[in-house]
Amino acid sequence: MDDGLRWGWRKLCERETGVQMSQRYSRVKFHHVIGKAAAKGQCYHGLSITRSVQDNQFCAVNPRFIAVVTECTGGGAFIVISVRHTGRVSPLHARVCGHSAPVLDVKWDPFNDLRIASSSEDCTVKVWDIPPNGLKADLKAPSKDLSAHSRRVSIIEWHPTTRDLLLSSAYDCRVLVWRLDSAEVPVCVINTHSDLVLCLSFNADGSLLATACKDKKIRIIEPQTGRVLQESRCGSHKVSRVLFLWDLKMLVSTGSSCWNQRQFVLWDLEDLSEPLLEEDLDGGSGVIFPFYDADTHMLYLAGKGDGNIRYYAVSAVKPYVHFLSEYRSPCPQRGLGVMPKRGLNTSACEIFRFYRLLSVKDLLEPLSFCVPRKQSEDFQEDIYPMTAANEPAMTADEWLMGQNKGPLLMSLRPAAEALDTRPSETETSANQDAEQPPDLIADLQDWTEDDTQSHDWISSRFNLSFKASAAETEVPLRQREDIQHLQEQLKQRDERIQQLELELINTRNHMRASF
Repeated sequence: MDDGLRWGWRKLCERETGVQMSQRYSRVKFHHVIGKAAAKGQCYHGLSITRSVQDNQFCAVNPRFIAVVTECTGGGAFIVISVRHTGRVSPLHARVCGHSAPVLDVKWDPFNDLRIASSSEDCTVKVWDIPPNGLKADLKAPSKDLSAHSRRVSIIEWHPTTRDLLLSSAYDCRVLVWRLDSAEVPVCVINTHSDLVLCLSFNADGSLLATACKDKKIRIIEPQTGRVLQESRCGSHKVSRVLFLWDLKMLVSTGSSCWNQRQFVLWDLEDLSEPLLEEDLDGGSGVIFPFYDADTHMLYLAGKGDGNIRYYAVSAVKPYVHFLSEYRSPCPQRGLGVMPKRGLNTSACEIFRFYRLLSVKDLLEPLSFCVPRKQSEDFQEDIYPMTAANEPAMTADEWLMGQNKGPLLMSLRPAAEALDTRPSETETSANQDAEQPPDLIADLQDWTEDDTQSHDWISSRFNLSFKASAAETEVPLRQREDIQHLQEQLKQRDERIQQLELELINTRNHMRASF
């Protein structure tokens, strides 16, 4: 090949590579995401964090409370503190201490900020009701005491769209489905695993359950019946955690390769025979916890015992994953809690918030991930799309009958209500019967230019000017209030239309999947 052809071929390859890189970069929604830890005064000090070797997160967060599993002698306990209670926590602070063995996992009810479930080595699962003002004394009496496992219960998980539905998994290799509004017996028992279950994960509407087992297999199960729909057979990947990517019809799993390299793997939800992508991370030994944000299509990978958190942008087309950046800290994390989307600070463009457990310092450190914007005080529509609300989409009876519904959606715009609430007929009729603002044009129809030449107009000129100034101050104020009211109604209707469109899309996808 002569020099001219070689030069042309090189330029063509560079151009094609540049196009691929530009397309890959253009699919990334947020090119710059910054992780920033809270100041010392905004952290929680003096927490006696558990020393358990269980590979769990030991922390659960909602917009009102934080629950942290603590070290306890002669039983098991966890502490519940207010999100606003920053600074040093008293060692005499009230605890939830009804377990007779160490607590292994805690999870808040996604539809009730005052209810939390806990699992323990005493082979039980307990559900607790927290007072609205927090604990003033030790809580020892649970509202529900669920005991059907024969060995210690390692994992609990709430259903994402159904009220009063809880799953638990124990060292007896069973997964039990509990209905909390009925008798304290499991409504479904899943006996499809031959070894210890390491992780449970629901899809968006709760119709599928993904499990990671110690036998290196990923299983997709129908939770109502316990029937296994798919099973992975990739022996080179030793899976430890699995997670649904809700909006992409994919799974992500973390674990280690045959060379003991920590890695994460992407799977096609329709075919688990071969992975879509395998990417090695490092040679560490701690478990990698995956966290996915469907609103921003971002994947966070945080290792137990690590001080760093990697985050990626994920898409449904190749190369699927784009590395964004990495947060680094000299302090290793023992566990992590995640704040729900409705508890984030939208005025600061915060898109994700971790609560890192630093057992070396007995410290709980908030870690915020923000998108830098010039006008951050305005609500950013592209950062905060419609997200899952804290209201259930259906009841346990509907779920047990085989129904599946996607989550109700809400807007994170300040002072916005949940999308499933719309004005009733009485409210609309009341709005129609309300007093309308005065029509200024109709009021001025009787005025003519000749009236200014009359003696009455000259004598009452001062009174008319005074009344006009009063009307100018009152009428615009009324109009502003009416305009704001109409704008709020339009926003609610637009959000309702968006929700109906999403429900229509979900219904079509469900019908296609059923056929």
